[in-house]
Amino acid sequence: QVQLVESGGGLVQAGGSLRLSCAASGRTFSSYAMGWFRQAPGKERELVASISASGRNTYYADSVKGRFTISRDNAKNTVFLQMNSLKPEDTAVYYCAADRNPIGTIDAFESDYWGQGTQVTVSS
Repeated sequence: QVQLVESGGGLVQAGGSLRLSCAASGRTFSSYAMGWFRQAPGKERELVASISASGRNTYYADSVKGRFTISRDNAKNTVFLQMNSLKPEDTAVYYCAADRNPIGTIDAFESDYWGQGTQVTVSS
């Protein structure tokens, strides 16, 4: 069982930055691939970034490539999402997720555990 708690959301102006954190419970964190999803009002939830269990491989949706960076600290059971050059269209609830498959590619990511979400609002 893995419990995930996100933090770091908030209100920021377009062009600004935010750093999201996701703290995980359990001693098996380093065996899970991790991902960040987002869901805007009226839209489907989408996976924007993922990282392999080892942290060596990262993957991004085209919409955030070059602006967002996912990373993890397995010693601290934490995964991060650094978001730069934010746009109003990045406004959404952001969710952290864990996948038992350690590979973590976006196409194959299947969420076994979810966090409760954190709101990110980007004003124009």
